[in-house]
Amino acid sequence: MCGITGWVAFDQDLTTARTTLDAMTATLARRGPDAGGVHLERHAALGHRRLAVIDIEGGAQPMTVEQDGRLLAALTYSGEVYNYLELRAELEAAGHRFQTRSDTEVVLHAYLRWGHEFAARLNGMFAFALWDARTEELLLVRDRMGVKPLYYHRTADGVLFGSELKAVFAHPSVRPTVDLDGLRELLGMTKTPGHAVYRGMAEVEPGQVIRIRRQGLTVHRYWSLEAREHTDDLDTTVSTVRALLDDIVQRQLISDVPLCTLLSGGLDSSAVTALASLALSAAGHGPVHSFAVDFVGQSENFHADAFRATPDSPYARMVAEYVGADHRTIELDSASLTDLVHRDAVLRARDLPVGFGDMDTSLLLLFRAVRQHSTVALSGESADELFGGYPWFHDPAAVAADEYPWVATMAEITGPSARRGDGLLAPDLRARLDLDSYRAQRYREALAEVPHLEAADPFERRMREISYLNLTRFVRILLDRKDRMSMANGLEVRVPFCDHRLVQYVFNTPWAMKSFDGREKSLLRAAVRNTLPAAVADRVKSPYPSTQDPDYPLGLRTELAEATADPKAPVHALLDPAALADALRPDSDPQANRAATELALDLNAWLRGYEVSLEL
Repeated sequence: MCGITGWVAFDQDLTTARTTLDAMTATLARRGPDAGGVHLERHAALGHRRLAVIDIEGGAQPMTVEQDGRLLAALTYSGEVYNYLELRAELEAAGHRFQTRSDTEVVLHAYLRWGHEFAARLNGMFAFALWDARTEELLLVRDRMGVKPLYYHRTADGVLFGSELKAVFAHPSVRPTVDLDGLRELLGMTKTPGHAVYRGMAEVEPGQVIRIRRQGLTVHRYWSLEAREHTDDLDTTVSTVRALLDDIVQRQLISDVPLCTLLSGGLDSSAVTALASLALSAAGHGPVHSFAVDFVGQSENFHADAFRATPDSPYARMVAEYVGADHRTIELDSASLTDLVHRDAVLRARDLPVGFGDMDTSLLLLFRAVRQHSTVALSGESADELFGGYPWFHDPAAVAADEYPWVATMAEITGPSARRGDGLLAPDLRARLDLDSYRAQRYREALAEVPHLEAADPFERRMREISYLNLTRFVRILLDRKDRMSMANGLEVRVPFCDHRLVQYVFNTPWAMKSFDGREKSLLRAAVRNTLPAAVADRVKSPYPSTQDPDYPLGLRTELAEATADPKAPVHALLDPAALADALRPDSDPQANRAATELALDLNAWLRGYEVSLEL
């Protein structure tokens, strides 16, 4: 995994742009702590920070291919291609010769062999920029599910790009500006494809190839979810899911550096850990190393709520013992979660102020601890979106609601005010934002994309819509979070459930099969049940943990009081003074204001740290 950035300018000579390119590349040092490099020529400047995972010695970047002393193409690449060995064999049979063992070189030669159609041949998670020196064009390419990020900013004579927004902001011509539409996207829990919040910035969409030439910019989509008739019976479907998972996990265990799994004790992460253990054992390796997160006193003082019925740690330990994993639990306290240094690290990783509060901070700290032992981790992310694990798949009110189902469920459980956590924002700002209307518009746009089968009955049609919304909107929120928190620590997190073969197959499986036993994730449970303890296989869905320590919201309230005591605090321009005063009263309930307090603190740090210009 790595960080990439660069610049194409058809009316400039970029061979003199080394200082600017170095500055852009340096912003991504945490994504690639092992090495850095640049490639400069007249109209293209490519930067790279490397996290060495495959072919430690030979995989340096940017990577180039020459013929008879003439440059053919240059590549700055982030990610992993899991079928690179098969592709390499095919390319060698066609006469291509390789200088390294890296998947990066395979991607370069795949382009030279198959041209613009090469992306469809890649199985993996990736985001890269490829400069064709023969035709003077740049390709920006992103994987099918959007696991790896890639942003760009169009200029008068080309484009700037980067794995993270900060890389583009390091260019002197770009300043961070956010308007009302950007703030709506920030607060709306919509994850509109291509939208990057900041004015003038865009995100390469999953499954896209963007082609930048002197004549302009064109977009090609090489993959999207398709509607296909599912003809397999239930037993065949279950066995197909298992066979795919076995192949996917085995592929994703390829690494030249230490590797582990993230194990919460839920069905998804437990399945990945168990399958990894089986694959490692079959190859004569092992044991699998696994990591979990917990909070001081949480296991002893846990109380069930609307989201979490059971604590994670006992189940994680149960799985680890069952599969023989070398398991570690990383335990965090409230002081570390409210630490300003840690919270600022989360903001700097995201380049945006709205996330998941203590769950972001704990994930960052978990990954920091994991990185002391491993460079690569396998995660159970995306199984809920794929197999129907979230409550809103099974809540009739959410299924019937004419809005994003996760928004409907959150409102049903915690009340309408929890939709945004914006209770401290000024009333006139909330009125101008009109987030309900914004979400409704984005929701209608998303529904218009859904591929349907003509003969589907209304309920199956609706469940296909719910699945599509989760696989193209909600999952990207979580994938972004996991990428930023992991890569801020130089940790590569792989997501087996995002393999496009599995996603396409399960997406077209009828809902009756996905819930054949009357529960969530029926197919996944049936496919992996024989690898897990019964108590784990039958465990009810429990999302990523959040601290229940009352000291955490108290600490947030103290921090908000200190931050807003400064009359020049930039967040004052966005807040309701009366609501703020009420939230800071000693007798107020800090837990009730927890989400709004986190948002206010994040906005303040963001406006100040990034010198954001708000045009509202």
